[in-house]
Amino acid sequence: MSPLLLFSFVIGYFLLLLGVAWYTSKNANNDSFFIGNRSSNWMLVAFGMVGTSLSGVTFVSVPGTVGSAGFQYFQVVIGYFFGYLAVAYILLPLYYKMNLTSIYNYLEHRFGNTSYKTGAIFFILSRTLGATARMYLVINILQIFILDNMGVSFWTTTIIILVLILLYTFEGGVKTIVYTDTLQTTCMLLGLIVCIVAIMGKMNIGFTESISLLNNKSMLKLFNTDAQSSGFFIKQIIGGAFITIAMTGLDQEMMQKNISVRTLKDSQKNVMTLSVILLVVNFLFLLMGGLLYLYAANNGVAAKGDDLFPTIALDNHLSVAVGMIFILGLISALFPSADGALTALTSSYCIDILGLKRNNKLNESQKKRTRLMVHFSFTVIFFLCVIAFKWINDKSIIDVILKVAGYTYGPLLGLFAFGIFTKRSINDKLSLLVCIIAPLLVIGLDIVNNADWFVHKLSLTGNFANSIKALSDKVFHGFKIGIELLIVNGLFTYIGLYLISKPAVKTS
Repeated sequence: MSPLLLFSFVIGYFLLLLGVAWYTSKNANNDSFFIGNRSSNWMLVAFGMVGTSLSGVTFVSVPGTVGSAGFQYFQVVIGYFFGYLAVAYILLPLYYKMNLTSIYNYLEHRFGNTSYKTGAIFFILSRTLGATARMYLVINILQIFILDNMGVSFWTTTIIILVLILLYTFEGGVKTIVYTDTLQTTCMLLGLIVCIVAIMGKMNIGFTESISLLNNKSMLKLFNTDAQSSGFFIKQIIGGAFITIAMTGLDQEMMQKNISVRTLKDSQKNVMTLSVILLVVNFLFLLMGGLLYLYAANNGVAAKGDDLFPTIALDNHLSVAVGMIFILGLISALFPSADGALTALTSSYCIDILGLKRNNKLNESQKKRTRLMVHFSFTVIFFLCVIAFKWINDKSIIDVILKVAGYTYGPLLGLFAFGIFTKRSINDKLSLLVCIIAPLLVIGLDIVNNADWFVHKLSLTGNFANSIKALSDKVFHGFKIGIELLIVNGLFTYIGLYLISKPAVKTS
């Protein structure tokens, strides 16, 4: 497939995004950028957030997991649904009642300025790492299959993509992203469905026969009943619920779009609609993964995991049109997570760290100039992070970075849970210390629990390596901690906050 043709298709898609951005950013101001003037249509937000929730990692990696784990990822997706219930009926009413622009203002009202800044800092760190890790995965695929053949360097590709994202988010912010995310989600789902139909057509099978073939290959296994395994279904469902609570309900990027909706009721409809759509879409991604593995087995394709989908879509196994649709779907999966993160990070830094909305010494024009400079600065940080991932040049580093990003949501989970479910007051100045210690304890726990993996990854040898393995066997007896590590992180933070707290003073 011609790299030039695919590249032209990508550029055409960007021009369309820029057109949408130009139209939606007319007469935009700072409130448009931060919360879309609280006038976003809930249906557009719900549909557009599908793309933000999935990202390029889901588009490529979820189908790749079917070969080794069947449909077990759907256990986590079931957990997501329960997590969205908590977001809709516990967190959103709180945010709307307080009329928040930044959700971390809640921590200031509840605990004080240090807790407020701590929440914002942990969000900024986590979202920066997570967003750039996702960007690296997709940019690397575009580089390998298109731009290397055109003699374009990786850093040039990264700059071009970031500049284009910067251009269409620079003015409109959330007001623009609500519409561009809707367009991109449409293209991503179109790519998913077209690829499923194309692979079925290539193998000359229908839906019912596909399910039968997958069942015969034991790929439809949904529930993992091994209680020792990190994939045990109870842990996966509970972990999935808390991932949604933390990484959606306590994440400024995700909630920034929700609180841009005019009313609480509409925002709740948005969240619950999103939860149902994600059940269906993730099932389709898993179905496509199963079909890809069936096709690979029948046609001698050696690729697997993250490489499987791009290889079949772009290496002349399917038609040119399907390859173009795949690229469209891939970049459509990338940009809702990248543009939303860039906008949310700008908003959080301006509002939470710089206190821009409260600064009465600056006029609207000066505030806008500051916001634009912060937006540009985060674009530069994104570039440096993506280049760092390329320099490390290890595919597994993406999983590691996403796991590290997950660590940073534990303190947020603990802070919000302590604030909502207790009336105790804390020593606000010590909250940052608690939120640093808790993830460090969790990292230590994870190293001991996964001793073999860390010893191999860090090339550890000798007595130290043997001691870690022996400690792991003695403490865990083969039990593997999975995604519930986030819950443990939040629990450590909660306990730490309790230790620095005292009963609330009763008022007569």
